[in-house]
Amino acid sequence: MAFTMFIGRLLFASLFILSAYQMYHEYGTDGGPAVKVLEPKLNVFVKLINSKVGIQVPKVDTKGVVLAVIICKGLGGVGFIFGSYGGAILLALYQLVFTPILYDFYNYDVEDKEFGQLFTKFTQNMSLLGALLFFIGMKHSISLRKSRRTPKTKTN
Repeated sequence: MAFTMFIGRLLFASLFILSAYQMYHEYGTDGGPAVKVLEPKLNVFVKLINSKVGIQVPKVDTKGVVLAVIICKGLGGVGFIFGSYGGAILLALYQLVFTPILYDFYNYDVEDKEFGQLFTKFTQNMSLLGALLFFIGMKHSISLRKSRRTPKTKTN
């Protein structure tokens, strides 16, 4: 059973680790293609936040954000493989923050071709977030059960 769980975590985390590896090798001096994709989406998201919420979001360095994504995916993926609570938190944080930014289906009309593609990817990433939250909840409930157990005292 433990081997099966390890293989499952390995397969799940490989998605994030391979993505981080690819982003790292494409990073270069300009941040690579990830910056070119993320920058306009990040600007649209910041404008949306500014207009809807009224909070002025400071200027964000997209190259730094891409570097943080690489680190988050890499460390989170490796930690998740070994059953780390922190690794799962990093991956869930990445999913929670970047899924609405990268897959901005809400900026398109329902009839647009992009809407269907972005909505499908959005829901796939939300399901990954759900799996991570399930893992975090299971880890938490296991730790609670272990802390409630009190050792029996020996009577001689």
